[in-house]
Amino acid sequence: MNPELVTDHNICGSSFVRSPRLSSADLSVKRRSKRQSEAGYTLVALLALMTVLALFAMALAPRVQQQAQREREKEAIFRGEQVAEAITQYYVYASQVKRLPGEQALPTSMEDLLDGVPIVGGSKNRQILRASAARDPLTLDGEWRFVRPRSQSLIEFQQSIMFYTGNFVPQPRGQMAQLQQLAVPPLTSLVNLGSRPTKDNPSAADDVSSGPFIGVASRSKKDSVLTYYGIERHDQWIFTPLFRD
Repeated sequence: MNPELVTDHNICGSSFVRSPRLSSADLSVKRRSKRQSEAGYTLVALLALMTVLALFAMALAPRVQQQAQREREKEAIFRGEQVAEAITQYYVYASQVKRLPGEQALPTSMEDLLDGVPIVGGSKNRQILRASAARDPLTLDGEWRFVRPRSQSLIEFQQSIMFYTGNFVPQPRGQMAQLQQLAVPPLTSLVNLGSRPTKDNPSAADDVSSGPFIGVASRSKKDSVLTYYGIERHDQWIFTPLFRD
């Protein structure tokens, strides 16, 4: 008789035989096999989840990058407009108080704007530009490109404005109106313009000359998400007190 088979009570001439008892070693192997099976299912589920998340991230990445660029462009326009306003205040002070004529009343460095202008009758300077606005958020080095009076890029910017406004160039008021006549040749009709400058136009290259500047532009040559006067490339956005009514 097999000692592992134990006969139970006889009922109606029949006998019930209990299942063989498993040794502790067999139970341990069975439990370990079950745990390994469950771990395998968990690993498969985790890999599937990671795959779904990776595909979702890949689909979302371009939209996130575009939104990030949009925010940087908004900040660039905000800072560039502040620089343009600072140029106006600097020019008004230099031409009215210091009596400097024409382009001589324009700043020649960003430090001129950051230093501010003296308060009449006082001993301190009035701030006209925040330090953060002196940095270009569209480039790593943060340096604005200076736009000089009568430069080709300024002429092309005027041309783009005329395309955007329908043959109309906004005229600034007061002393800036006279400066505009000196800083950029007037264009009176689209007939004189040809075509809007494109991103492949070499005439939109950086101005490398020194001296007074009438505006700033980014050094980034990337296509933009936003448009500025209909322009869709960063380095062709010029922030200047000219062309404002």
